[in-house]
Formats: sequence, structure tokens, C-alpha cells
Amino acid sequence: MNSVEIHSVDDLPQVAKSVIASLQGRTVLAFHGGMGAGKTTFIKAFCAELGVVDNVASPTFAIVNEYLTPKKNTVYHFDLYRLETIDDLMNIGAEDYFYSGNICLIEWPDIASSLLPANTMNITLRVEADGTRIIQWD
Repeated sequence: MNSVEIHSVDDLPQVAKSVIASLQGRTVLAFHGGMGAGKTTFIKAFCAELGVVDNVASPTFAIVNEYLTPKKNTVYHFDLYRLETIDDLMNIGAEDYFYSGNICLIEWPDIASSLLPANTMNITLRVEADGTRIIQWD
């Protein structure tokens, strides 16, 4: 388990590089953490390190956003917070995304746990009492 303490958003690009270096062929990343923990902010930094040219924003209402890198690789960004059942997830074709070989970044992944690949990278973001954030990944 890797763990980094974050004191500023300026620290995020280096953490994103470390996470990318840890992927080892994995393409699905599940982001865990409470409201306001910094999941979307970290995903923006992660996408910037991948070279995503699109505006990265939380897909709260769209459920999934699609971004492109300069090499025309696709990155999918999910926000599953509003989904209530696994059927809701199945109806958007989630398995097709998760097993596409493209990078899938999933906020609020609990509802999808039974559909995620066994090698999904889990990333947890936690806010300490002093405002410091802890990012952990496997």
C-alpha cells in the first residue's frame, strides 16, 4: 500500500505521476473517500498527467464523461453517486467500459464492486483534522 500526505494541490501532479507509475497494466481505478475529500480534484491532476486535452469535470449528472489524450487514447470518468441499483449501472453498459482496456476513473465505486475487474486499483482519499489529505493506493 502506497500512502502520501498532501498539503497543497501543488502536490497532486507528483502523486498522480506515482499512481500512474504503479498501474502496471491496470486500467480501472476506483476512488474512495467522503464528500469533499478531493476525488475530482485528484482526477483532474491525474488526467493532466495523462495529457488529457478536454476540460475535466465531475460527471455527477452525466454519470460518465469521456476525455481524449493527445495520442487519441480515451479516458472515462464516472461518478456513480446518484445510481441506486446495479441495474442502473448495467443500463449504461458499465461492463463494456470497465473491460474496454481504456482508463476508467470511478468516483463512488461501491455500487460497481461486483462488476469491477479483479485488478482494479483502489485509491482512498481522506481529510485529516488539520486539512491535510492522505492519498493511499494499492
